[in-house]
Amino acid sequence: MSIEYREYDALPKMARAIREKVFVEEQGFQEEFDTVDEFATHILAFDGEDAIATGRFFKQDNYYLIGRIAVLKNYRGQNIGRDMIRFAEKSIKGIGGKEIRIHAQASAQGFYAKLGYEPFGEYDYVESCKHIWMKKVIF
Repeated sequence: MSIEYREYDALPKMARAIREKVFVEEQGFQEEFDTVDEFATHILAFDGEDAIATGRFFKQDNYYLIGRIAVLKNYRGQNIGRDMIRFAEKSIKGIGGKEIRIHAQASAQGFYAKLGYEPFGEYDYVESCKHIWMKKVIF
């Protein structure tokens, strides 16, 4: 399997469908889409012609925020989420970004820690789902 990663300036329909499947149907989030989608850079991972994962990043203050990382169930456990983060980091570094933050679901904290992200602040909740802020400095 050869996975290809692509960037988009607008939210692609395929990314919207993946986020609806993962965050709305599987995890029960109701407020999945927001105005950030209008200006964020969106990433899609493809297995051939099939979109299998998505994410987004955008600049906020003096850092970049990566979020909405979603991998379709059949493709989980194959390092696609890890590679999505690395792809985003490379893109952010390429446009001069030095710090990246993630508002991670607490259940994914270990995943992001393995990629070098450190937790900071207190846990908080988004639609009853426990989250933690994490950050990483890149060079």
